[in-house]
Amino acid sequence: MKTLLTVVAAALLAGAPAALAQSGNSNSTKAAPMAADSKVDTQTFIKTVPNANEFEIQSSKLAEQKSASKDVKAFASQMIKDHTKAGKDFKAALAQGQTTGSTEPAGPALQPKEQQMLDELKSASGKDFDQKYITMQTDAHKDAVALFSTYSKSGDDPAMKEFAKKTLPVLKMHETHVKELAVAHQG
Repeated sequence: MKTLLTVVAAALLAGAPAALAQSGNSNSTKAAPMAADSKVDTQTFIKTVPNANEFEIQSSKLAEQKSASKDVKAFASQMIKDHTKAGKDFKAALAQGQTTGSTEPAGPALQPKEQQMLDELKSASGKDFDQKYITMQTDAHKDAVALFSTYSKSGDDPAMKEFAKKTLPVLKMHETHVKELAVAHQG
């Protein structure tokens, strides 16, 4: 399966926004592996999160419309709910942040790679759609967990660090759930 990007997020850029939604495609330009990084700077975190979040919401809205599988639709509905809340929590943390008060996060527009993945989903249907969506969600959540885990330990903005800590368990739950979906929909 050839998806160009996966975090959700990549969504992670300048290498970073692309990493959250990076896929296993060998043509992808992957950011430095987040899990191996000992630190994620606040600027990268702030630019990455809104893009990744928006990809999660938009791709999940497509899944609610296009998937024929009840479990995929249920997962998509949960993604929309949780990532909408995460977006609100992010904005609140941004407003409270010591180093982020004057920082503008990336707007809700998707980065080119995430837009390309979304377009790929729009053109897919049936089992092909479910497979692409599940693969993208798997990759996005793997990257998101790495990003949030690293930032929650090494971030330099206390409000953003707290946001990362509070959001991480939800992302880990999503990662586990999407792995279960992948098993249920393989082949």
